[in-house]
Amino acid sequence: MPAGAEGIVPSIGSVGDALDNALMESGIGLYKTELIARRGPWRDLAHVEMETAGYLHWFNNRRIHSAIGDVTPAEREAAWYAARGGEGREE
Repeated sequence: MPAGAEGIVPSIGSVGDALDNALMESGIGLYKTELIARRGPWRDLAHVEMETAGYLHWFNNRRIHSAIGDVTPAEREAAWYAARGGEGREE
């Protein structure tokens, strides 16, 4: 019997959210492996925040990714918007 038939409803989220969660968990795993574990120990929260900002800049603007044509995520995003005449892009 489906959960809805028993009056059970999800507390949050919707269909497909588990896949979104899996993607986030993958990203968090990379962050922990590539930054947190390799570069510690950390002095304080401010140190972690500054290094995180640098990591995210590298991750989006300098890291070459083979699955998207050996370009950076920022280059791929810019090309995607350019192909659509810039429509939908928030500056």
